[in-house]
Formats: sequence, C-alpha cells, structure tokens
Amino acid sequence: MGLRRWRDGTGVLVVGGDTDGASVRIPLEIAVSYRARTKGLLGREFVDGAILLSPANSVHTFRMRMPIDVAYLDKRLTVIAVRTMRPGRLGLPRMRSRHVLEAEAGAMAGWGVRVGVRTEVLEG
Repeated sequence: MGLRRWRDGTGVLVVGGDTDGASVRIPLEIAVSYRARTKGLLGREFVDGAILLSPANSVHTFRMRMPIDVAYLDKRLTVIAVRTMRPGRLGLPRMRSRHVLEAEAGAMAGWGVRVGVRTEVLEG
C-alpha cells in the first residue's frame, strides 16, 4: 500500500463492499492542505456528502453551526471510531487515526460507517 498523495478537491468515498459486494458511494471533499483542513466545515449550513481531513487525528466544532458525525480512520482507511459532536466541542485525539471524515449528524449511520468498516477514497 503506497503513500497516498491526495490533493484538495473532490472525490467519492466508498463505504463497505468487502464481504457482500454491496457498497455505498458518497460525494467527498478532500482537504489535505493546512488551509483546507483548518477550514473544514466551519461556517457551513450543510454539507453534501462528507469531507476528508488528512492528515488528522482530532477535530473541534467551535464556530460550527450544526452537529456533525466524525469518523476516525487509520492508515488503511478502516474506521476506528465514530462520534457525533455538537457545536462548541473539542474532540480527543485518536492515536491510531491518520484521517478524519466529517458529515452532517446522522449521515454516517445511514451509510454504514461504523468501527471496523473499510473505506476507499476515489479522487475525482
């Protein structure tokens, strides 16, 4: 598995599909630059799909306008934790986390994002 060299932009998040072949495809924003990662979802009223922050092992929701789901991913893009955070919170760092997914609260459960699920990022 080589080193990932994503760029700020858009893509598709693929969730699941390892055992039963069924997968979910979600529109994805990719934020890898310092500026894009620090902005994240701040100031937005909604998000279409999800945003991937990389590298990242923690997030905060200060100045956010909505609660969000946060999924922490390891270096193989396997989900190691999922949390819902209200505005004004500071998430604890996850030591094994290399990437963080953010989406509107409740979205990740509908997509099947839970601990142990593998994801894939397709740049677009």
